[in-house]
Amino acid sequence: MTTTSTHSYTRVHTATHLTEVILGSIGDILADLGIDTGPLHARWRTNEDAIKAWITEGSLAAVVLECQPSTGTARPVIEFPVRYAASGTGDAEFTASRARLARFRAKLDRVPYGTTFRLVCTFNGTHSSQPGWSSTTRASLTGLQSLNFGTVGSAPHASAGLTYHF
Repeated sequence: MTTTSTHSYTRVHTATHLTEVILGSIGDILADLGIDTGPLHARWRTNEDAIKAWITEGSLAAVVLECQPSTGTARPVIEFPVRYAASGTGDAEFTASRARLARFRAKLDRVPYGTTFRLVCTFNGTHSSQPGWSSTTRASLTGLQSLNFGTVGSAPHASAGLTYHF
């Protein structure tokens, strides 16, 4: 008797994992900055469904967290760029650098009281329409410095990074 077992990782698995990493990181960052996370949690399912769908179809270029003080320029702006692999033959392990991200978050400056946030997604061309999301313009990065954190999560088919604009 011969038994065969195969494990396949589809882009759906990758999309689910990266969506959890990105939204979880955003929640942690907002809490560390002292920004109310209630609106994030209230829209969690809507955001999760849309981001997962866009990663699955390969159209999502980045999820952008824009922190909006009551006056002045959006700061900080934190991007989670998504990079896609041609196939799922790469690293078969889901990985996330939680310890590195925790060290990064410990260095974040607090923002002024009353700072709010918004999530903006950018795309690699055509993408599906998702409930609760509409077109918008990103905040300007003019005058901000940037720090590339590297990869926050990876899986077969795609990975997500983090770039911090301050």
